Amino acid sequence: MANKIVPCLWFDGDAEAATAFYVSLMPDSRVTAVNRSPVDTPSGPAGSVLTVQFVLAGQAYLALNGGPAFRFTEAVSFMVMTEDQAETDRLWDALIADGGSENDCGWLKDRWGLSWQITPRRLMDLTTDPDPARAAAAMQAMMTMRKIDIAALDRAVADL
Repeated sequence: MANKIVPCLWFDGDAEAATAFYVSLMPDSRVTAVNRSPVDTPSGPAGSVLTVQFVLAGQAYLALNGGPAFRFTEAVSFMVMTEDQAETDRLWDALIADGGSENDCGWLKDRWGLSWQITPRRLMDLTTDPDPARAAAAMQAMMTMRKIDIAALDRAVADL
């Protein structure tokens, strides 16, 4: 791994399946190594997958099969800046499939419990608009949403 800082994600035996799924979602993503434990560990026997090195949208990560001791929380999430509604919809639908769950304001959890923010760039543009009325209208509209609806955001600021 060439990166000096590499986020490590803790899984309970699902690191290989999770990383294969994640790298299927975005360009410039791939699994770079699957490493098997040379000895028995609390999370599995010798020969089982211990770590998976992967790149997600150009960022290096490590997935660790560490066992059931730790779970993901919303204290850490992945924010994905999307370019349009089609990309927002595609990522949202894929991440909530097979046991994921929706949350408010563009947040969701995937089937492994990892939190994601699927955030259209348009949302960021509108909520940081120099016109306080436009920023407030966009923010108020966003607060009513689960998956972000770009057209609804644009309608919220159109009448100002």
